Amino acid sequence: MAQAVIVDVVRTAVGKGKPGGALSGTHPVELLAHVLRSLVERNNLDPVLVDDVIGGCVQQVGEQALNISRSALLSAGFPDSVPATTIDRQCGSSQQAAHFAAQGVIAGAYDIVIACGVESMSRLPMGTSSIGQDSFGPGVAARYPEGLVNQGISAELIAAKWSFDRDAVDAYSARSHQRAAAAIAAGNFDREIAPITVTNADGEQVVHGVDETVRASTTVEALAGLRPSFRTDEYAARFPEAQWLITPGNSSPFTDGASAVLIMSEEAATKLGLTPRARFHSFAVAGDDPLFMLTAPIPATHKVLAKSGLSIDDIDSYEVNEAFAPVPMMWAEEFGADEAKLNPWGGAIALGHALGSSGTRLLSTLVSTLEATGGRYGLQTMCEGAGMANATVIERL
Repeated sequence: MAQAVIVDVVRTAVGKGKPGGALSGTHPVELLAHVLRSLVERNNLDPVLVDDVIGGCVQQVGEQALNISRSALLSAGFPDSVPATTIDRQCGSSQQAAHFAAQGVIAGAYDIVIACGVESMSRLPMGTSSIGQDSFGPGVAARYPEGLVNQGISAELIAAKWSFDRDAVDAYSARSHQRAAAAIAAGNFDREIAPITVTNADGEQVVHGVDETVRASTTVEALAGLRPSFRTDEYAARFPEAQWLITPGNSSPFTDGASAVLIMSEEAATKLGLTPRARFHSFAVAGDDPLFMLTAPIPATHKVLAKSGLSIDDIDSYEVNEAFAPVPMMWAEEFGADEAKLNPWGGAIALGHALGSSGTRLLSTLVSTLEATGGRYGLQTMCEGAGMANATVIERL
């Protein structure tokens, strides 16, 4: 059976996902094209050798419609012969792309494949693809007659179920910014970031190479002054247990970004004289209650640990997407995880959550973290819309 190895990882620095953000003037096709081009150039790889490009994107409408992965590889100068597809597993779309890519290598269907993802939330805000539409249909409505809820409400329900208070979620969030700021200052992200030339709000050409959403000065005291975002009279009556503590400060900000991972069989890497940085060890995907929505990283992690034969103590670094602070907090409590290993360079609360890009963005940072610390095993998991999660274990080589 072939081994699927990670030869390289690359991403843009994230930009604020609103008009005026660093990447807001750049078409999402060009964001993804930039990381695809950077990946093959960094490794002196002839793109004609790429068997497939599998991309993740959530808002597949407008500028992100019509298979954005194919448009991006054409823009990047790849030969016409290279195919591509774009998938949607909500927030985990590009993590799922990495699973499909690696599993294709292991199955012998691919020798060389790129997994990637992109989202421009400044140009296509979350929810754009379903505006004015019934996205669930009558069967789902009948199954959940009281109605499903948005992710912010799900985060409130998790905080209540796990008894997290406002001070705890704000303290976690402040730490995310502090860790990310320290990582930037130390140059930890330099290898994974491919700086991109963009046009700023003044019409000038500038190079964007530092994550825009990190606030080194964030404190618990400052976060405490923010008002809850999701409380309504209707939800307050329906969920009396909720404490109403989710704010913009303890949630991931909307961001723009793209990321990509070069995946090969070990044999292909050897033939090309490329040195793999890590290998895929184990995979899992799971579903959970769509009302709580964000809890599936727990069953997904149980599944991937069982498949891997490893325990949580064997894992040297964990990347658990910080969609909202209660998500990694509940995960850490469930597994008795060492918090020093949890998102050690900060997470999405600081670094943002460019939906379709986040899976391969987390994978980029996980590879970098293992190399920086000398760790062997890394675990990545992230909550996804409608109550799903992917989990991945990699091994540094």
